[in-house]
Amino acid sequence: MGGPGEPPDGAPEGTPGGGEDEYRSVVFDESFVRAARLQEYSAEERIADHAPAVRRRPPLRRSGLPRQALALVLLIAVAFGTAVYMGVRHPYQNPAARRAVEPLRTTVIPLAPQGAVPGTADPAYLYAHSPAAQYRIGAEGIPLPPSRRTAHFSDSQVVTALTTAKDYIVRSSLYPEVLTGQQVRPVRVLLDPEQLDQFDESFTHPAADGRHAPTGWLVRFDPSRAELADRGIRVQGTLQASESDASTLEVTADHTFVYALRPAGADAKSPVSLFTVRRELQFRFDRDDLRLRQTQLIVSYVQAGPLSCAEDSTNHLRPLLAGQTARTGGPAGTDPYATGGATPLCGSLAASAQPRV
Repeated sequence: MGGPGEPPDGAPEGTPGGGEDEYRSVVFDESFVRAARLQEYSAEERIADHAPAVRRRPPLRRSGLPRQALALVLLIAVAFGTAVYMGVRHPYQNPAARRAVEPLRTTVIPLAPQGAVPGTADPAYLYAHSPAAQYRIGAEGIPLPPSRRTAHFSDSQVVTALTTAKDYIVRSSLYPEVLTGQQVRPVRVLLDPEQLDQFDESFTHPAADGRHAPTGWLVRFDPSRAELADRGIRVQGTLQASESDASTLEVTADHTFVYALRPAGADAKSPVSLFTVRRELQFRFDRDDLRLRQTQLIVSYVQAGPLSCAEDSTNHLRPLLAGQTARTGGPAGTDPYATGGATPLCGSLAASAQPRV
């Protein structure tokens, strides 16, 4: 028989704690009570109004967006406004139609010696007794000037223009594979794509027309006539950058290169002579060129010697070597009735420009 409060027959089997124990794991916390859709009236309300025992509570209304969502919306709005402002007001983002790329204009002037070309077996001796005695070797002779921003271009953009121009000069005047006529690609890859057709045509169909002279694009010697006797080429010159308009930078370069040459295939004891090339180049850069680190070569003015005025210097430079003299006669004939051709020019190489042997 069960005790007080228990069924007469005792607690049912399988429920050790009685019927209330099976609900002990259920916890009705405050949030659960607030979220309930049904609410029981108090005893006083039920007596006064004879209302039902329970009433349905209205659904909870959330007050606005969560703080995190508001912060995210505000952040996106600020970022969008900043991007629009920078796109309109940023001084380096002036959209403009791109200027048409001009074709290269070239002038190559051979300089004929007044007597026999001096030479000796020692290149260092020749350099030491020539006007190039104090010139630097290789790319060290092409220093970059102090750079400053312009009205429409930043410091970094001016530096990019100067370094790209220097890179072109180094590749086109100092690379042995270019000087010997084996390669043109190191120079070609630096050019604006709109000049590539002119460049390629210059090497497939060279012409003395002021537009298609390979020796206007780069320095290269006739490999059947001469080879480098010393790879320490002497160089001296200047680079200058300026802004031509709001969308264009220009770099002007004026450098003199002095090469030690010997006859092609000759041994190391053969006489060596010096060959001088002065290159005055004008480069142009728009914003696409600066971004891609390429350039437009607009003007190339070249003086080189010792050369014979009677020989064509359009495709290759054919140096007069130690002991040789210029042929009699002037430059190649000019046909005044032919159109589209350039007038051949020739100069005299001063004795002071030659080494004292």
